[in-house]
Amino acid sequence: MDLPTPVEIPVHALAVTDTRLASTIENHGAKVHTIEHLMSALAGLGLDNAYIDITAEEVPILDGSAASFVYLLQSAGVVMQPAPKRFIRVLKRVEVREGEGKHVKWARLDPYHGYKLKFEIEFAHPAVDATGQCVEFDLGSGQYAREIARARTFGFTRDVEMMRANGLALGGGLDNAIVMDDVKVLNADGLRYSDEFVKHKILDAMGDLFVVGKPLLAAYSAYRSGHAMNNQLLRALMSQPDAFEIASFDDASDAPLGFAQPAPAW
Repeated sequence: MDLPTPVEIPVHALAVTDTRLASTIENHGAKVHTIEHLMSALAGLGLDNAYIDITAEEVPILDGSAASFVYLLQSAGVVMQPAPKRFIRVLKRVEVREGEGKHVKWARLDPYHGYKLKFEIEFAHPAVDATGQCVEFDLGSGQYAREIARARTFGFTRDVEMMRANGLALGGGLDNAIVMDDVKVLNADGLRYSDEFVKHKILDAMGDLFVVGKPLLAAYSAYRSGHAMNNQLLRALMSQPDAFEIASFDDASDAPLGFAQPAPAW
């Protein structure tokens, strides 16, 4: 909204033009960086129809998680619309992979009547190795705000310096990220979850995948994936018309557990 002529950027998989450290969408030269935490909050709350006005090139980092967005969206209020929610139902496995051996990383979508995500990380860092490295979360549990939304982004002191040099995360620091040196977590208050690192990867994946435009009915699983691979996965899905269909449920009882109503408040 801060441009001389405001530019609308429709959110979809092909609008993502940069995935270095965050997900960036672009249209007609106008860009918005770091959309994944806000998109994750929308996905976690079951909100699939929204206009977002922004007056900068980057979504505010706030505390480095999606918790503030969850609070603000719920405070603004949710309007139920007189139409069935439309889903993208995955019909067959879609997978993307990179590397071999110890360098391999992959992400996939499988058919599932609902939406669940499983993520495994491997950073070979003392602080990360001491925490849980694999998490599976089912959105139908209604526990997104409690179990996922508060997980903060994380990185090394050298990453923060590089991001600032590129004009990103200019307010980034110990107040809005888990920051590590080569040995330990530097935040005085420690971690919010015993497995906060991998839970933030779940949070990011939910945001990255929601740019597809509709909530997914699928099981997502990934090993050492990130923003780039998540977007590659969406593009692979969209390129295979026989791998998905648009679905809705006229009878709420036919919808997956927890999907007929917006997510509960805190």
